[in-house]
Amino acid sequence: MIVNEKVDELMQSTKLQGLTFDDVTLVTQYADFLPEETSIKSKFSRNIGLNIPFVSAAMDTVTGPSMAIAIARLGGIGVIHKNMDIALHAEAVKKVKLHSNGLIQDPVSFQESQTVEELLNYKDEKRLPFSGFPIVDANGRVAGILTAKDLKFCNDSRLKLKDVMTSSILTANEGTTLEDAYKIMIDKKIGKLPLLCENGSLAGLYSFHDVNALITGTSKLENLDSKYQLRCAAAISPYDFGRAEALINAGVDAIVIDTAHGHSKGVIETVKELKAGMGSSVDVIAGNVGTAVGAKALADAGADAVKVGIGPGSICTTRVVCGVGVPQITAVYEASRAVPSDVPIIADGGIKQSGDVPKAITSGASSVMMGGLLAATEESPGEKIMMQGRRFVVYRGMGSLEAMKSGKGSRERYSQGDVEDSSQLIPQGVEGRVPYRGTAGSVLHQFAGSLKFSLGYCGAKTVPELQQKGILYRVTPSGLREAHPHDIQMVKDAPNYRTV
Repeated sequence: MIVNEKVDELMQSTKLQGLTFDDVTLVTQYADFLPEETSIKSKFSRNIGLNIPFVSAAMDTVTGPSMAIAIARLGGIGVIHKNMDIALHAEAVKKVKLHSNGLIQDPVSFQESQTVEELLNYKDEKRLPFSGFPIVDANGRVAGILTAKDLKFCNDSRLKLKDVMTSSILTANEGTTLEDAYKIMIDKKIGKLPLLCENGSLAGLYSFHDVNALITGTSKLENLDSKYQLRCAAAISPYDFGRAEALINAGVDAIVIDTAHGHSKGVIETVKELKAGMGSSVDVIAGNVGTAVGAKALADAGADAVKVGIGPGSICTTRVVCGVGVPQITAVYEASRAVPSDVPIIADGGIKQSGDVPKAITSGASSVMMGGLLAATEESPGEKIMMQGRRFVVYRGMGSLEAMKSGKGSRERYSQGDVEDSSQLIPQGVEGRVPYRGTAGSVLHQFAGSLKFSLGYCGAKTVPELQQKGILYRVTPSGLREAHPHDIQMVKDAPNYRTV
C-alpha cells in the first residue's frame, strides 16, 4: 500500500467525486539534482521490472510482435493482443523472445557447390548487412563458413564456395548457452560460432556482435530476462488455459487476463488456477478494475499486478453506452491503496499528453499502458492510410464492432464470446484514425524525457519517490485553459504536444 499524505488529503476532500488527468496538476518542489540524474525505472509486475514505465496495450491495432519488440528494446514491455488463434499468438511471442538473444535460430546458409556470385547476388537481393555465412554439403552437414575476409581476398566470383570458404572452423553443440558461446568466441577470437545437431547439420549460429552487446550490456536500455531475451507479455481471456499453456511454452514472461470487467468470478478463478498451476514460472496480471475492492480481490487471488481502467481510453464507449466507470486518477488512487506494496498498478488508458504519466504515477501507478499514442506509430499493426496529403493510422477499440467481428478474443473481452451473429453484438468502442507520429522510439523518447523533467520539478529522483512525495492540486476549468497554449494561433507542431 502506497502512503502519500498529500495525495490522500486531496482525494479525501473530493470523496465520491471522480478525478481524471485534466482535473489535477503536480506541484513543484525543491530539488538538489538535475532531471538527467533521475531514474525512471519501475515495475510492470511483482517480478518483472521496466527501464521505462511504459506498456503497449493488448489491442489488435496496437501490439503485435513488431511493437512488442520495439517497446522492449526501449525498456518497456508489450502485451500482444489475443484477437488471433492460439498458434499465431504463440508464434508472435516466439518472434519477440528470439529477436535479440544472440542465437540466430535459422541462419542464412549456402551449399558448398554454389558460386560466390550466387551468394553475392542473393546478399544484394535481400539487402543482407552481414557477410558471414555457414556453408553446408549436399547432406546438409556444416562444411565450413564464409567470412568477410574470405570474400575480400576472392578475385573470381565464379569460384565454388567450397574453394573459398574457411574449412577449419570451430563449432559447438546444439543447446550451448549464450554465456558459454561468449567464452568460446572470446577465447578463440572468432566472430561466428555455428551450433551443430548430432548428425552435423546446422542448428543455429551465434554472432559475436550480438552476443557481446547482450553480455556486456551495450544495450543497457533493453528490457531483458535472465536469458538475455526481450521481455514479452500476452493477453488471454478467463478460463483460456489452453492459450496460456501455449504462450508459456513459447517463452512468454507474463500472462495478462484482459477483460473489460476484471472484478468478476471468471477472472478471479482464472488467476487462482494459473498461479496454482504455474507456480512462479510467469507472472499473472489481471484487470481491468476501477475500484479498491476490485483491485484487492485480484491481489488476494494472487495477481502479480493489477490493471486499472474502466472506460478512459479514447476509443472506449463503456461509460456512455453502459453508464459505468471511474475517472482514471481516482480509480488508480483507490486501487493502489488497496493492494500490497509489492503488487504494482498499471494505469490503462486515458493518457493524452506526456504530463499525464507523472500524474498517474503520483496517484499510485507504477506504469502506464498506452493505446492510441502507440497505435499511431510505424510499429503498430494498424493500417496506414493517406488522407488529404496527411498520413493516418487506423485505431479501434477492442470493444468496437469491427474488432468483435474480426476475432473471438475481442468478443470474449466484453463477455460476448458466444455471440456469432454480428447484428446481436453490443459494442463498447469505436473505430477511428489517429495522425501518424513516426516510430515508437520517437514517441517514447519524448514521454520518457518529459517524465524525467517532471521528476526534477517534483524533487523526486525515482518513480517510487514520486509515488510517495508527489503533490496534486485540483484544477479548475480556468486553470486547465491556462495550462494549454492560449491567446495565440499555433503555426508549428511540437513533437510532444497535440491539441485536445
